[in-house]
Amino acid sequence: MNELGEAAADAVLARLRNAHSPGTRPVLGVATGSSPLSLYRALARRRNELPPLRAFALDEYLGLPPGHSESYAEVVRREIVEPLALDAGHVAVPDGSAADPERAAAGYEAAIAAAGGVDVQILGIGNNGHLAFNEPGSALDSRTRVVRLEESTRQANARFFASLDEVPTHALTQGLGTIRAARSLVLLASGEAKADALAAALQGPVTEQVPASILQLHPDVTILLADGAGAGLSPDLLSRSTLVPIP
Repeated sequence: MNELGEAAADAVLARLRNAHSPGTRPVLGVATGSSPLSLYRALARRRNELPPLRAFALDEYLGLPPGHSESYAEVVRREIVEPLALDAGHVAVPDGSAADPERAAAGYEAAIAAAGGVDVQILGIGNNGHLAFNEPGSALDSRTRVVRLEESTRQANARFFASLDEVPTHALTQGLGTIRAARSLVLLASGEAKADALAAALQGPVTEQVPASILQLHPDVTILLADGAGAGLSPDLLSRSTLVPIP
């Protein structure tokens, strides 16, 4: 996994350097989950190469109390902010404990726009083809909003909780339209369990039933593959420079 993380770090750092203008902070979109962990570890080792950043997280569970160890605010703090020595005041996560989640979603979307949009968005892909918490059926132009989680997503995330009953049923997530608005996308996928979803996303039709199929519509996408994640992709697709298989 070190090779995957280092290759992803190369891609992210190169794009952040190109996005950086004197007097401004480039904006990094950060994803939680297991796929990007090797990237964050690589960036932590190379944090002297990072410019001062602003960062926006993709999503957050609804209903977890502040400080809950599995809230994405805490995960971002543990796995990204502290290891990368980011300024916590410039790192935003959707407010999963907001009294009015819909209003919080609209405010988060507005905050991203006010920051000038995301320069580099880090992504993983769910086994059902979701991006962030955009489950199958999400509108391709959707924006930050409240969503109900698919049971398969809750089951996949249950390993982080004491039981399935503790996994929230709803979340706040950036929409597919929000993700598409980022200037560059860098997606990491590892393991054969992701192969079917990735093949459907990259080789099938662009459809709401496979949210990650919006990757086909973006002009600057880098996809890094390891441990069989590209098993369902055609040799022609694998030969493209935007896909980086890691031995």
